[in-house]
Amino acid sequence: MAKMIKIAAASFATTILACTLLIGSAGARSGQASEAERNRAAIARGLQAWADGTGSPYDLLSENARWTITGNSRAAGSYPSKQAFIDGVIRPFNARMRDRLIPSVHRLYAEGDTVIAHFDAKGVALDGMPYVNSYAWILRMQDGKIVKAHAFFDAIAFDDLWTRVIPAERR
Repeated sequence: MAKMIKIAAASFATTILACTLLIGSAGARSGQASEAERNRAAIARGLQAWADGTGSPYDLLSENARWTITGNSRAAGSYPSKQAFIDGVIRPFNARMRDRLIPSVHRLYAEGDTVIAHFDAKGVALDGMPYVNSYAWILRMQDGKIVKAHAFFDAIAFDDLWTRVIPAERR
């Protein structure tokens, strides 16, 4: 009988240990899920603020964020800081627009420190012509800020605007 009690106690201790390990690993996974959800929510808020005209996802850029525009557009390349990206792409782009660009989000995907945003955006250029493009951004987050981005979009639509419309500050 004493041997059976020892076996049962050992079995019980093994079960408790296994449950503790499972709960601990589930907690670690839920920590990752909550990091992903926090990052996804931050980007969702930034895109919504952009749509509402009250802010933008660029507000989430860390000062030393690296933004890379892939492909062959006139703006393609890597921008080593928030300021370089804003000065090199965003300000000259906005200076070509009569009506601001408004995003319409299709989907946001998040895993760990990475968020992927798939959206379309529309606006009206200074020459009265519509600007419409589709975007996919792969964003790496750290402490609620974007630290690295890869942007994909229709380079033909972008370059058409970039070459056709003279920025307002140059007029």
